[in-house]
Amino acid sequence: MNENAIVKWFSLQSRVSETDFPIGIGDDMAEVRLGQDTTVLITTDMLAEGVHFDLQKSTLEQVGYKAIAVNISDCAAMATVPVAAVVSVALPKEYGESELKKLHTGITLACEKFGCVLIGGDITSFKSKEPFVISASMLSRPGVCKPLRRSGAQIGDCICVTGTLGGSESGKHLEFEPRLQEALKITGMVNVHSMIDISDGLSSDLNRICTSSGVGAIIEAAKIPLSDAAKKKRKPLNAALNDGEDFELLFTLSKDDCEELLNRWRTRTPLTCIGDVNDTGTMQIKMPDDKISILQAGGYDHLS
Repeated sequence: MNENAIVKWFSLQSRVSETDFPIGIGDDMAEVRLGQDTTVLITTDMLAEGVHFDLQKSTLEQVGYKAIAVNISDCAAMATVPVAAVVSVALPKEYGESELKKLHTGITLACEKFGCVLIGGDITSFKSKEPFVISASMLSRPGVCKPLRRSGAQIGDCICVTGTLGGSESGKHLEFEPRLQEALKITGMVNVHSMIDISDGLSSDLNRICTSSGVGAIIEAAKIPLSDAAKKKRKPLNAALNDGEDFELLFTLSKDDCEELLNRWRTRTPLTCIGDVNDTGTMQIKMPDDKISILQAGGYDHLS
């Protein structure tokens, strides 16, 4: 069973009230109603040594930063405003005060940069030499629009991405900047129908939008913005489609709104329209020679 399948199964088992929990399992954040006009959103991410970072190549400060930044990216994916974080760690046997202070430095750096505060967490340790594990949870509030979901893509929408894609393992995956300000600015300018952050790869995360929205999509290979790191790889397009951990935004909006947004966009982070939403029920990719092929979801899967 892959990650998408088990998440779908979890969602089907859920019996929560949509009135009390407007957004449940299956989006980047869940939403909890606290009062008639007040909601809070929550997300959590767990990072494991050997999977999400390598402590032979990265520092504990970088790991602390990433633990917060991946949660901020979830806030960006739904155009919400981060408020507070809690962090829990499972330490290898030999870790102590020095390592925790280094980790805290990275955590607070990210919190200060993106306007949230660290308000608590938990510390435990293994009794033998085991990998380091860190889990962070983030609370946020709605931004300038209702929290954006993966399920709102409409036939005829343009498909857009921020930044450039691929090759994140060369260093970006540790020091990326979540597109929080971009998400809030975009949603303040135009009506976005669906959005997600590219954490597992363009192919996989576009598939999540298509599946949740009940639509298909076609993207153009020549329009996909390749990062410098991706261009150095043997298969640059494959890197952009499947590497993951780009933490850029992938979103859909009407053609008129897309044209307006691209014409008015004056931020250093580039925006690119890479394709269209259609009614085929499948994902396709158009190559530079105009050949159209089925696009498989080939990004990272946590359970495979």
